[in-house]
Amino acid sequence: MIGSSVVLRTRSWIVLCLGGFLGCSTIGSPAALAADCPGHPDALGTSRTLVVDPHEHPLIGTMQYRETLPLRDHEVVLTFDDGPLPKYSNQVLKMLDDECIKATFFIIGSQAKANPEGVRKLVAAGHTVGTHSMNHPLTFDRMPIEKAEAEINGGIEWTSAAMTDPSKLAPFFRIPGLMRAEGVEHHLISRGIQVWSADFPADDWRHVSSDRVYQLAIQRLEAKGKGILLLHDIQARTVAALPKIIRDLKARGYRIVHVVPATADRPATPTTPVEWLLHPPTETVPIARWPSVPSFVFTQTRTLPAPSLADLNARTEHQPLLPRRTKGQMDVASALPVPGRALFAIPEGSVEVLLSTTLSRRAATRLAMAAETPHAARGKAAKGKTAKSQVRHTAHAAPAAPKPAAQAKSATPRSTRIASLKKRA
Repeated sequence: MIGSSVVLRTRSWIVLCLGGFLGCSTIGSPAALAADCPGHPDALGTSRTLVVDPHEHPLIGTMQYRETLPLRDHEVVLTFDDGPLPKYSNQVLKMLDDECIKATFFIIGSQAKANPEGVRKLVAAGHTVGTHSMNHPLTFDRMPIEKAEAEINGGIEWTSAAMTDPSKLAPFFRIPGLMRAEGVEHHLISRGIQVWSADFPADDWRHVSSDRVYQLAIQRLEAKGKGILLLHDIQARTVAALPKIIRDLKARGYRIVHVVPATADRPATPTTPVEWLLHPPTETVPIARWPSVPSFVFTQTRTLPAPSLADLNARTEHQPLLPRRTKGQMDVASALPVPGRALFAIPEGSVEVLLSTTLSRRAATRLAMAAETPHAARGKAAKGKTAKSQVRHTAHAAPAAPKPAAQAKSATPRSTRIASLKKRA
């Protein structure tokens, strides 16, 4: 069961806790989830708050990484990049407030420098604020690590400077354009900063209509069933699509999850490793491929250890009962020579090689028969010589005893009939 470290808003839910399992299932209608949203009884609301430790799971988002947030079925995390831009960010902020939705914002340092009040509004509304570099360069995958570090530090510096309380800045970072690089990831992980990708985008940075943004968001969410949605709060098309996205989330029974970082006073939500997979494997789903053969490390010595009597569980008091040959081998060196490589070599074109392929079995059979033919011929010749010698031996042998009358009568040649002779003529 999920511990008390999970921060839950007070709502009139029905909670079904299953004994023996880690976790509980939360079921509720949109109206029940919106009980803490005054003036908006039909609001979507925020179902729960998930506390994560960046050190334990530093890379999340299945668009690029193996793990994602440990969400239950039909749970969604809304994220917004590239703000704050007052013209559009303020509209997005109001929509979320009207629905009592908590989201995660990844701020660009130059935007925070130009619009510090927008950052403070996000913090005051209770949203999670991470960073998105200083100038949003789309070259993180190939820039020197020193330059990437300057971009990361600039975003953190100006975003935290815009806050009344810099400790509110979450150690969350999203690489601009998702242009990931191992050097950048290792640098962020070493500083305890969690790298966020996403599970599906809505393509709202492209030149598409707001209807297309709405369609992509819902279609991709339905395909995965849960996950992190990537949006941008600096686009007019996103502002136009967001009300329809929220409307469909309510209609389809989706729930919003708010993500915050763990602190000394707020421990991480207890989870199991398999919960961080988008679709954990089950025993009912067959494995698509065989597991890989492990690579063994072989010794490089010239000898192999030989078994000793200790390996055979032979006790000292039982040694007199052993055969003399065994007792004589007790003083032999405890190492055996390694067999030579030639011992396992199979000459090219041999029967063993030909038999290894189906097409060469006939050739192998012919080779085997040809190899056996000289032996068969020699065997037949030997049998012939034996028979001739037996005949010669019989000819020189003493005359046999006279046969009985019955045998002599049967041995007498029969008379040939005249009719048969005429036929032959």
